[in-house]
Amino acid sequence: MNLKLGVDVVGAHNLLPKDGHGSSSAFVELHFDGQKYRTTVKEKDLDPVWDESFYFNISDPSILPHLTLDAFVYNNVKGTNSRSFLGKVSITGTSFVPYSDAVVLHYPLEKRGIFSRVSGELGLKVYITDDPTIKSSDPVVNMARNSETNPKSVQEPVKKSEVRHTFYHLPHQTQAPANTAVPAAPPPVMRYGYEQIKPNPPPQPPKLVRMYSESSSQPVDYALKETSPYLGGGRVVGGRVIRTDKASSTYDLVEKMHFLFVRVVKARDLPSMDITGSLDPYVEVRIGNYKGVTRHIEKNQNPMWNIVFAFSRERMQASVLEVVVKDKDLVKDDFVGLVRFDLNEVPLRVPPDSPLAPQWYRLEDKKGDRIKSELMLAVWIGTQADEAFPDAWHSDAATPVDSTGAASALIRSKVYQAPRLWYVRVNVVEAQDLVPTDKIRFPETYVKAHIGNQVMKTKTVQARSLNPLWNEDLLFVAAEPFEDHLILTVEDRVGPGKDEILGRVIIPLSMVEKRADDRIIHSRWFNLEKPVAVDVDQLKKDKFSMRIHLRICLDGGYHVLDESTHYSSDLRPTAKQLWKPTIGVLELGILNAVGLHPMKTRDGRGTSDTYCVAKYGHKWVRTRTIVDNLCPKYNEQYTWEVFDTATVLTVGVFDNTQLGDKGSNPKDLKVGKVRIRISTLEAGRVYTHSYPLLVLNPNGVKKMGELHLAIRFSCTNFANMLYTYTRPLLPKMHYVRPFSVMQLDMLRHQAVQIVAARLGRAEPPLRKEVVEYMSDVDSHLWSMRRSKANFFRLMMIFAPVFAVSKWFGDICMWRNPITTVLVHVLFIMLVCFPELILPTVFLYMFLIGIWNFRYRPRYPPHMNTKISQAEGVHPDELDEEFDTFPTSRNPDLVRMRYDRLRSVAGRIQTVVGDIATQGERMQSLLSWRDPRATAIFVTFCLVAAIVLYVTPFQAIAALIGLYMMRHPRFRHRLPSVPVNFFRRLPARTDSML
Repeated sequence: MNLKLGVDVVGAHNLLPKDGHGSSSAFVELHFDGQKYRTTVKEKDLDPVWDESFYFNISDPSILPHLTLDAFVYNNVKGTNSRSFLGKVSITGTSFVPYSDAVVLHYPLEKRGIFSRVSGELGLKVYITDDPTIKSSDPVVNMARNSETNPKSVQEPVKKSEVRHTFYHLPHQTQAPANTAVPAAPPPVMRYGYEQIKPNPPPQPPKLVRMYSESSSQPVDYALKETSPYLGGGRVVGGRVIRTDKASSTYDLVEKMHFLFVRVVKARDLPSMDITGSLDPYVEVRIGNYKGVTRHIEKNQNPMWNIVFAFSRERMQASVLEVVVKDKDLVKDDFVGLVRFDLNEVPLRVPPDSPLAPQWYRLEDKKGDRIKSELMLAVWIGTQADEAFPDAWHSDAATPVDSTGAASALIRSKVYQAPRLWYVRVNVVEAQDLVPTDKIRFPETYVKAHIGNQVMKTKTVQARSLNPLWNEDLLFVAAEPFEDHLILTVEDRVGPGKDEILGRVIIPLSMVEKRADDRIIHSRWFNLEKPVAVDVDQLKKDKFSMRIHLRICLDGGYHVLDESTHYSSDLRPTAKQLWKPTIGVLELGILNAVGLHPMKTRDGRGTSDTYCVAKYGHKWVRTRTIVDNLCPKYNEQYTWEVFDTATVLTVGVFDNTQLGDKGSNPKDLKVGKVRIRISTLEAGRVYTHSYPLLVLNPNGVKKMGELHLAIRFSCTNFANMLYTYTRPLLPKMHYVRPFSVMQLDMLRHQAVQIVAARLGRAEPPLRKEVVEYMSDVDSHLWSMRRSKANFFRLMMIFAPVFAVSKWFGDICMWRNPITTVLVHVLFIMLVCFPELILPTVFLYMFLIGIWNFRYRPRYPPHMNTKISQAEGVHPDELDEEFDTFPTSRNPDLVRMRYDRLRSVAGRIQTVVGDIATQGERMQSLLSWRDPRATAIFVTFCLVAAIVLYVTPFQAIAALIGLYMMRHPRFRHRLPSVPVNFFRRLPARTDSML
């Protein structure tokens, strides 16, 4: 496929004058992959507009992420036929996206050297296309042969109206980090087509891990436990994998489980069984007391099923596999034929071997004689690394008595891709020539806009004309692909509670312009249509139609918040062109759960049908449902790309209630969840812990079991990872044009509902209650328990201040004369030599950080019941926390006041929590909770101490004062590097229940 890189040179503004007369004659020269093109020259224009398109050939798509597009802006000097430099823009290959995702970006011009001067921005739109009708710009100038521009070879720009675009989305390739690469697994030793499967050695007993100091310690049963399981790569001891005599496989974070796979493809020449000569065949695969059944196909003697069954090797109670073909009947199903397999004859398949080819097998009748009919099968032994594993019908995911496979779609493991969300900004400017039904009064008009279930209205305007003016912004959330249209209606408030529609316009979101920055979007006039039939003669008399003036855009420069801000798993903007390169890979092994609390009753005993859901970024994963098991073994491994360390991985456990009666449509029950902040993980270390599943209910906190996970974060670009600590936490648009708190709450609620609706349409569906629980949809509601927890967090932050105050009071009271004398001597020294104050403070913090290194946490934090104030909470407070919103309590007056109090208290709770978070981040500077951030800060302290020792204090004070009083021209709207670094530090929000 012949890929091309399209570049639309839109325009530039605020260029530097170069011709000596306050102007410039600018043109743009594009360099990419040994090809060079240039635009036309715009004479005497500091804000030129080209609107020209160029297409480069992409010789090798595999190296595209490593290529760079360079755009040089020059001033054309006519007299000497030369050029002068105005600025340049460099765009890496990781920013290239298909045309559907491309938006116009205005890049600030960069300098070519230290002494060069530049000014202004260049607007470009860069995308990838594979349309064969588009020809690359001709002629192509080889930069290696001719480094200077040849005027005769300048190609005329291709106009956009002359080409038609089709697009090709490049696959996102992930390379394993160099420090974690392992050699490919050698082929197993085969004896007569089998491999002897050695049982895994017994796991070592878990080791208790204390989360914090004794002041915040919780009961042992609720604490984190470190384990040393035997995974695919070997035994995990102290976060490192002790290799065995066998190289590790791709699935090296889970225990290897062997399954017997049976692929039933099709049959041919089946006999007629009924009197009418018809046959309704199906296949039954049996081994011991487990069996899987395909669907029956009516009146077909050459049926096709193409279904895979997977039987857990450790549950097998027989040595013979039987594949039986039967005829579906109303009374009793008839036997057609069978095929038997001895398990000792089944081959072992180890990926990356090719899939085992199915073969035709002759069926046998009840007497053991072969008949004419044949069945195409493939039978092999494999592991969860087999590509057939996700779509297979699993024996451990169904009851052993009779499993027809009808509900197999509800129990399979799946990977979901959350939709890409956009903010839709609708600026309602004005309307013209409104035609009210009541001609004797001026209308009181407002505009109502809605997308799907989202409805917003402007303020009501009582104008003294038929041209009302609003100039209001309305914000919505929309998911791609866009299914709902933007519908705007202009309504007239005729009377109290009575509104009349004057006109309506429907705008498809797919036609709305996208933007990635805060550039001005051109407004448009839209004709308003009557929503009901009107008199044709009256329409002929009306000379003008009603119009509405709108400015609409899809804001791609924001990150659409669809989860709690404390537990965000993705901070990237919507526009893919603004995404930064990945900094690492996160691998999660969901091993097993133990001691689960029974969630239902079956056959007179308590049981559970559980599955796990993991969420990070746009990727949601769901393990298979293990039916009727309180100690399920999942052993499934998943991988995510990491773009930012200040993100959180969430893993939840749920009970599947959809396998029973479908009429009641019950909700899947939550068992518990685990949150892991990426910044608290050391690169390359394997974390194997057993996490208690804690759930708060109206009766108090309850442990629902333990979930055993294996987690590894591998850094692929150490420099980019360190650079993220200096960047703003959210995209630029959140600081340039910020939203209010009320807007963010409303938009977040709409975003969660949209994500839940889209994931609920998948197969199997990820239900709404699951998405809401994983997204912490109710974290902003009032809770006395949370408010007390945040208050005590704040008190713990100020505890060192109180301790220092008490210590100073003891000094003043001479309770310890020796200490008091030493403090007096130190005080006199600092007064005499004030330049030693700051170096001493930084050196002291450096020594504290080095001392705390040996006590650094070796595990990610987990939910703490004592910090969350969930241990001794009052029953009345729990009743208030689990009360509905609005409240269901009587009387009505109390309900109104109660809801108002909860709303206000929720804001106070959030503010107190934010203050506590800032203090905890200060503690994280030297606590090694984030090992990279502490290392950066400790190094800074050492460098600062050395610099301050050799620099006069007066000079430092003068520089600090001048910097604080600097001119606004030298200030940026984005947060400074220290602020960005501080906001990325972890806090104890990860331990909040």
